[in-house]
Amino acid sequence: MKPTQFSHWAGTLLFAMAVVIAILGVRVPAKAVFAVPGAQDAAAQQRLAAALAPRFEWQDLPKPTPSAHAATVAEILPTDKTRTQPVRLLAAWFGGSREGAADVSLYQSEWVAGQRDWMPAREMLSRAQAEHQLGRNIRKLGNPLLVSDSGRLQLYFVSVSYGGWAGSAINRSQSVDGGAHWSNARRIITSPFFNLSTLVRNPGVWYADGSLGLPVYHEFINKHGEWLRLDADGRVLEKSRMAMPRPTLQPAVVPLNDTHAVAALRDAGPGLNQIQWSETHDGGHTWVQQSAREIPNPNAAAAMIALRDGSLLMACNPIPGNRNQLSLLRSTNQGETWSLVRIIEESANDRDEFSYPALLQDSSGMVHLLYTWKRQGIRHARFTQAWLNQPGTPTVAAVAR
Repeated sequence: MKPTQFSHWAGTLLFAMAVVIAILGVRVPAKAVFAVPGAQDAAAQQRLAAALAPRFEWQDLPKPTPSAHAATVAEILPTDKTRTQPVRLLAAWFGGSREGAADVSLYQSEWVAGQRDWMPAREMLSRAQAEHQLGRNIRKLGNPLLVSDSGRLQLYFVSVSYGGWAGSAINRSQSVDGGAHWSNARRIITSPFFNLSTLVRNPGVWYADGSLGLPVYHEFINKHGEWLRLDADGRVLEKSRMAMPRPTLQPAVVPLNDTHAVAALRDAGPGLNQIQWSETHDGGHTWVQQSAREIPNPNAAAAMIALRDGSLLMACNPIPGNRNQLSLLRSTNQGETWSLVRIIEESANDRDEFSYPALLQDSSGMVHLLYTWKRQGIRHARFTQAWLNQPGTPTVAAVAR
């Protein structure tokens, strides 16, 4: 190659890189450090959670549509962190005649500690509203995700303009009044080329600098988990892939310290399906595949959080082939091994579905589990760490809907 030709191609390459950086707004951020509680704060939170007596209760969320799926839940936090208030939760899900139908909208409902029932559901965003706000054709909506910060809620959701879920994009909206009003949705640019096939499901992780780590996944051609680090305006700072030898989806990520985090992934491959596992030791910059956990996974979503006592809690469908059992599993060694602690709901009918769990431990120490109930509605179970610690049969008596 002649020097002039090399100079031409080098210039073209540099220009292309500049275009990608300009489109994505990508820059190499400072050292990635997760925002984990200090030793004193963690000890205080643990004492608060440990003081709660054994307790377990059921609730069903309002049912404004024949079908409902993919619930998410977040605590509404006050702007003033020193202010005390009853725990307030906001749940969101998608509902309509069926998944993927043109009449599917995003819905929300609020719950306040001390009250039994959830407040009446209201529509957050319809397909027509999404089309207007995003300025593009929207064929269907799916998978909302709520992320909470002091005085602010963020909503991430999936939209499809053409084709199936593999053609998805993720979008972002915000609320500064506890979900009463939401800003117009904006599309997140995760790739300069078509910006297709990025989906969201499980909660994000805050960094010490205020940026947000978001576990997402890709479905077009190859199925794999990804990690996005977003700035305060929703621009992508960094993107990394959770490489696996098998197709995987919907990572659930928990930080164990300021740079070490683990991810449990849905197994979407052929043959024997198990919860797949990945870890990062550099704050999400790189992810390393680990051996699968010995937990059956019937190509179904799993949720995972760290409890205040230091253990990990997972909600999943730990049976081969079907989603007719929803259980809680616990690990006391950072996810290396797991034990069944509770069977939340199960049915002898393989067509019944108790799936897509969402987990949250609120500021009082109470643990909340929301999940899809037979694709007809969303169910809410709340319990304490002391209830999980009780010995005896793991099966919980279900309540009729």
